[in-house]
Amino acid sequence: MDRADTGRALDVITIGRSSVDLYGQQIGSRLEDITSFAKSVGGCPANIAIGTARLGLRSALLSRVGDEQIGRYIREQMVREGVATDGIITDAERLSALVILSVENDKSFPLIFYRENCADMALDEGDVDPEFIRSARAVVVTGTHFSKPKPDAAQRKAIRLMKEAGGKVVFDIDYRPNLWGLAGHGEGDSRYIASDAVSNHLKTVLADCNLIVGTEEEVLIASGEEDLLSALKTIRALSSGTIVLKRGPMGCIVYEGAISDDLEDGIVGKGFPIEVFNVLGAGDAFMSGFLRGWLGGEPLATAATWANACGAFAVSRLLCAPEIPTFEELQYFLKHGSKFHALRKDEAINHVHWATTRRREIPSMMTFAIDHRVQLEDLAQKVGADAAKIRAFKELAVKAAAKVADDRDGYGMLLDEKFGREAMFEFARHNFNWLGRPVELPGSRPLRFEFSQDIGSQLAEWPVDHCIKCLCFYHPDDPADLKLEQQQKLRTLFEAARKVGRELLIEIIAGKHGKLDDNTIPRALEELYTLGIKPDWWKLEPQASATAWKNIEAVIEKHDPWCRGVVLLGLEAPHDELEAAFAATAGAPIVKGFAVGRTLFMDAAEGWLSGKLSDEAAIDDMADRFEKLTKAWLASRNREAA
Repeated sequence: MDRADTGRALDVITIGRSSVDLYGQQIGSRLEDITSFAKSVGGCPANIAIGTARLGLRSALLSRVGDEQIGRYIREQMVREGVATDGIITDAERLSALVILSVENDKSFPLIFYRENCADMALDEGDVDPEFIRSARAVVVTGTHFSKPKPDAAQRKAIRLMKEAGGKVVFDIDYRPNLWGLAGHGEGDSRYIASDAVSNHLKTVLADCNLIVGTEEEVLIASGEEDLLSALKTIRALSSGTIVLKRGPMGCIVYEGAISDDLEDGIVGKGFPIEVFNVLGAGDAFMSGFLRGWLGGEPLATAATWANACGAFAVSRLLCAPEIPTFEELQYFLKHGSKFHALRKDEAINHVHWATTRRREIPSMMTFAIDHRVQLEDLAQKVGADAAKIRAFKELAVKAAAKVADDRDGYGMLLDEKFGREAMFEFARHNFNWLGRPVELPGSRPLRFEFSQDIGSQLAEWPVDHCIKCLCFYHPDDPADLKLEQQQKLRTLFEAARKVGRELLIEIIAGKHGKLDDNTIPRALEELYTLGIKPDWWKLEPQASATAWKNIEAVIEKHDPWCRGVVLLGLEAPHDELEAAFAATAGAPIVKGFAVGRTLFMDAAEGWLSGKLSDEAAIDDMADRFEKLTKAWLASRNREAA
């Protein structure tokens, strides 16, 4: 991206509100009747910081959060989104702000602001570090933070410092009447109440601004006028900055010079008529898109088009910050468009959004798999041990894997619900990259889920960073009725995974039920991709040739260039065979690692369950095998453990 000043560390700092939004998940319901909520970061400046980061700007947030779980969540989410957190101050005396809201219909969006003495409104001049402000090309100040003396002074200090540094000042009018004390607690969705006091206050900000952005109502309050044309002329009389008038489904108009008597006499970006699902957060997405173009040196018409498109995405989806597109998603939409009036129903766009907003990057995966149930039950029976002991053994396996991982990137585990609950608690005490959990009934063909065929209701209870793993014994030459049944089951699982926001790994084993050649797995993947099934990961058996891996890679690249990749499964192969399998994938970058189990734990399990091995000896045995396997994998990629 072309940046006018590459000497500054940041493109933009947004200042003001940072909260958590709790969105009612029952659409078309009164807020009084909502029974469950989806959580996300909220607050105009926080949303814009995330939105601009997603769109490729180097952004930061200047705000306060409480010294509690909500405040830590806001900070951690900013890190996940790539937003610099240098300006986020922890306030030990106040709670983070909270907003509860719902979608009652396409015109009513009730919301309640919990902002009494909240952390972000305690922002003061002492929080505004001159060096931090000078590190950016622009600051975004927001209307709500001019409503109280201390945050008002903090924003004015930031404006002064930015102007002295030769940077840009952006004003998002961001008018909420009840945050100025003009409406009651139950009127959080009120958009406009005229107030001479508010207008006179906001007018004092305008002269210092290079860019002023607001809806029709916000332009009226910032000017104190009663009609739109007079309002624009009043703002122009006070400021030479670019004015952007947001007009909802009609897009926007950008005014650079004098305001003529023709309201339409400005720069108009391409509009995107779509179904209105939830207007909350649309303005923040709009501002993010406009800033990406404006600070990137694009023509104003382009900036306006990008802003309109980003706003369209937000309006068509439920939440605020999570719904703002990435730059890759934005460009995909501008290139391909959508046949759906409701963008949230476009599977292709939704997949790009999902794949480009994943919680973390996982470039490699060395996985200790101990999600086995039947094999360990059979072993316990063989040595005369109580199957309940399997639970404790899986905790030892976690400790062994953690000993090898040693808080380094690239390590994960597979653990199951049946015997691995306590092991998952142990897993959470360590710094792994990834956890996968199986949902298939072991050995089932056709595929069945283990505990209930209503898979979606189970997944909603899972931690958000747990990945669904599903093994399917699938061969492209299977009988048509068997294939159809398994395909439908996998499609149901894929839809459930996307609905509840969990990643999905599909494991395909074809070699147990048919011939395995260079095209067997590519054909299987092709069939599943044709059904719209796009898992985040594939777990595949070792292939006999480099050609097979090239064919697999070609199918994945054709259908899903955003796929995280392939991990190799072990099938109880000895170490030497696994090492050879690793080497065979050296020319296939799509293979990101392995998920091996019985090779690592079976001997230790037999010794421990029979009472011949102590806890420490079992841990050491498994850790030694896992260490050797990870070294073999890294050697196959010409890498060493960090």
